Amino acid sequence: MKKEKLEVVRGGGNVFRDLGHKDADAAQFKAILAAEIIKALDQQGLTVRAAHDRTGIAAADFSRIRNANLGRFSVDRLMSIINRLGSRIEVRVRVHRQEASSCSNRVPVSR
Repeated sequence: MKKEKLEVVRGGGNVFRDLGHKDADAAQFKAILAAEIIKALDQQGLTVRAAHDRTGIAAADFSRIRNANLGRFSVDRLMSIINRLGSRIEVRVRVHRQEASSCSNRVPVSR
């Protein structure tokens, strides 16, 4: 294996924004909601079929959520699923002004 210099970049707290995704904040929020749904399923010991029986949400939707295939879900729908699983959501919003990008957080690393 040859020694290559890798570029390490400190993340900004939102992987979707770091990767340049459109609608990064919404994607991050959906991922957080999906993680909470998965946590609720695991804590309650529910299979996707048992979750369907309890909530009326299609088992295939729970499978999509477990596989992080969130394209078909809106934030509202994910919040509704969490509520049907018996959890409640509290959302706090902070708005940060966008700053000019800086490359000063990049550090070369030898491999």
